[in-house]
Amino acid sequence: METFNTLLNSYLKKILQFVPEIVTSLIILAIGLWLIKFLKKLASKIFLEKRIDPTFASFLIDALIWGLRILLFVIIASKLGIQTSSFVAIVGAMSLAIGLSLQGSLSNFAGGVLLILFKPFKVGDVIEAQGESGRVVAIHIFSTQIITYQNNTIYIPNGILSNGKIKNITQDNFRRAEVLVQTNLTKSTTEFMDRLLKDLKSNELILDHPKPRILVKELLDAKITYNVQVWVENDNYNVVCSYILLQA
Repeated sequence: METFNTLLNSYLKKILQFVPEIVTSLIILAIGLWLIKFLKKLASKIFLEKRIDPTFASFLIDALIWGLRILLFVIIASKLGIQTSSFVAIVGAMSLAIGLSLQGSLSNFAGGVLLILFKPFKVGDVIEAQGESGRVVAIHIFSTQIITYQNNTIYIPNGILSNGKIKNITQDNFRRAEVLVQTNLTKSTTEFMDRLLKDLKSNELILDHPKPRILVKELLDAKITYNVQVWVENDNYNVVCSYILLQA
């Protein structure tokens, strides 16, 4: 019993000696997290004032935050008594295992760098990729965030995004709208096309150049299908497509 009490007192003394280090580390953690949050807001404000490309700014801020978090972790580990040299040795020994387990993350990081360098799209563009379509909100270091037309938020890994097919719908200010319209063969083709062309030219949202045109696409089962082609500004695309269907 005496031996047990001696051991217990010894452990309690060691724990009590270690408490200040734990408290100090928690304080450093709290201050560090607050400082990182403050620096993130500050960097965002500076980039906005300097009019730096939002796509590049978002990626750079994300990378900066992760770097600061790693630095904070090292500082706390050192404060808790873990030797920096030992810590570096442990990290070096684990790097291979971590690299193998995080192949996807490393690939996504590399993909993010490629997206920033070659700029197939930027923040604010509407894209179609990996079976999804929506407006790009941010390019993070591991994924790209888009908002769909249904207001759903989707994160696409940068690795597969940079290696896949990307359709940038709004890279140019204008786009061609193609609407298929079907009518009965009993209707006069000439009259229908003349009337619809007149309606298209009267719509202010439809551009005069290139001129609107109507092509016959298919004749099948007593029906005729027209391909109506007009040029519009990106923001007016859906409105004009709806207008054409209503007029037809």
